[in-house]
Amino acid sequence: MKFAILSILALATAALAATVPQKAVIVSYPDETPDSVVNQAMDAIREAGGMITHEYRLIKGFAAKAPAKILEQVQTWGNDYHAVIEEDQMVSINGGVAA
Repeated sequence: MKFAILSILALATAALAATVPQKAVIVSYPDETPDSVVNQAMDAIREAGGMITHEYRLIKGFAAKAPAKILEQVQTWGNDYHAVIEEDQMVSINGGVAA
């Protein structure tokens, strides 16, 4: 009985998380930012139902799909380290945004 209730609750939680609109973003930090700050941001995005789509090695940062609300929190946490959160989009060679 408990298993059935827990299964239903898990499915309901997953359904609610799937209905929250997510934004594709790139989050970058200056090189001197502690790794713990970047890891905290990635963990918060995962806990909010988002996903990390790529971790960058040449720059300190990552790409993610996440709810807008958690991105606001990540931006606030990153104020001390000048975190930059920008929409992930395709750009063309002539400087325009690809459709």
